[in-house]
Amino acid sequence: MIPDRLKLGDTIGVVAPSDPIIGDNIEELEQAKQILKKSGFKVKFSKNIYANTNGYSSTAKEKAEDINEMFRDKDVKMIWCAKGGNNSNTVFEFLDYELIKQNPKILCGYSDITSLTNIIHAKTGLVTFSGTNFKTIATDETDYSYQEAMKRFLEANLEIGKEGEEYVTIQEGQAEGNLIGGNLTLIHDLVSGKYQVDFKDKILFIEELGFESNPAMVSHALAHMKQNGVFDQIRGIWIGNYQHESNITLEQIVLDTLIGDYVFPIIQSNNFGHIETKTVIPIGAKAKIDTNQSRKIKLIEQCVK
Repeated sequence: MIPDRLKLGDTIGVVAPSDPIIGDNIEELEQAKQILKKSGFKVKFSKNIYANTNGYSSTAKEKAEDINEMFRDKDVKMIWCAKGGNNSNTVFEFLDYELIKQNPKILCGYSDITSLTNIIHAKTGLVTFSGTNFKTIATDETDYSYQEAMKRFLEANLEIGKEGEEYVTIQEGQAEGNLIGGNLTLIHDLVSGKYQVDFKDKILFIEELGFESNPAMVSHALAHMKQNGVFDQIRGIWIGNYQHESNITLEQIVLDTLIGDYVFPIIQSNNFGHIETKTVIPIGAKAKIDTNQSRKIKLIEQCVK
């Protein structure tokens, strides 16, 4: 199930399912709103967007109420998550998945929003999107990530990133599968339990924030996924950005954890993650990895209509 594309004049709804919008974030959201308005869109902030009821975020029910209402609102054509943080997974049990199925819309965010986008896809079949958060439209030094969002959502363009970006082959091969993933810490939490996602025949894309996750923590997450059979099920891995003061790379940790045990293709690029260059990756859409090509991954089916 794919959502409708954006049109100029559409209303974009903004929700805050993770950390609270406080301090400088308030002005940053207003700045992002003005950028969208200048581009020809309307912007609607959710009822509880500035709530900080718990002192560390709004409550799970407040967050879920906002998300459900944005899907219910016929005027809202896209839902953009304001920022990341730590606990968007608290909303899972309060989301109205049937309502979401009946009102498919673009849902976009990254970092902690990985939990939300992957669970909503798993529970409803709706293609969701890993891309820049609403706040970072204003705080990024370039408009790369914003233009990638407009390219995907407004133009329905399937091109990943910009021409000439570097892709590195870690392990050769070709594979096709639906995309799943995002931030490694969050995706590894979805391996088991009540809110697990299906990794079978998927292409897994992963990135990590080096400031918060040192190499040992990254190794822990990958080992946990390996021990729970994730890498026995997937068809390929696409590695994004990871920058740590040790200069140890995510590719090195993946190699140490996986190489020799699996034959699927593994590639790396720096056009998604906690960096300026964030392309938009559709969770649930089909992609193809081919390490013989210069641009080693491509989308092979529409993700908006």
